[in-house]
Amino acid sequence: MEANLPGRVLTIISIEEEIRRVIPLVNEISKFGKVSIDTRHSEVAKLAIEAGATMINDVSGLRDTIDGRLVIESECNVCIMHMLGEPGNMQDNPQYEDVSREVNAILISKARELVEAGHSMDKIFLDPGIGFGKSLQHNIELLQSSSDLRPYSVLWGVSRKSMIGEICDQPDTEDRLSGSLGVAAKAFYDRIDIIRVHDVREHVDLFSALEALES
Repeated sequence: MEANLPGRVLTIISIEEEIRRVIPLVNEISKFGKVSIDTRHSEVAKLAIEAGATMINDVSGLRDTIDGRLVIESECNVCIMHMLGEPGNMQDNPQYEDVSREVNAILISKARELVEAGHSMDKIFLDPGIGFGKSLQHNIELLQSSSDLRPYSVLWGVSRKSMIGEICDQPDTEDRLSGSLGVAAKAFYDRIDIIRVHDVREHVDLFSALEALES
């Protein structure tokens, strides 16, 4: 199955193929550190946890095939991400009345369901889903309102995304490091708990410099 996205074609693979590609990697990488599994499928998430993954990152925000029971029973960390629609159509003119209020309310509601069912609050991370069914202005407003997701931990995934390209007029992803570091600096001062990045060394250097200036 394929779906068109701006500038590329999204190929949706089967659950069996996802397992074949991902689980051996999780098994090996988990020997050296913590691993987060990014999936929408409970079958993949369960096998990944058994292989050593310590976090489930669900881009469907626990509204698809992964439900809270797997999270609670495994006692793993979980990232609940917001996405409007499906990957194949999420950027087709996304509309909200109040993007921050709507997205944050959905994420907090899902997090509360887990806590009420017995999951530890400190194992829940909320991700506003930058670029997943949002315009540039939507993305900016969500980053500006992340404090509304507290007291839950917050995760940002902005590195090299199209919003950086739009802001910095950089159509090629490899030219978006400077803009990504700018967002990372805001994440530092907003005390965002986790950020996903491509350029690890550069972000470590940025945070080392900022921490030194804060001391």
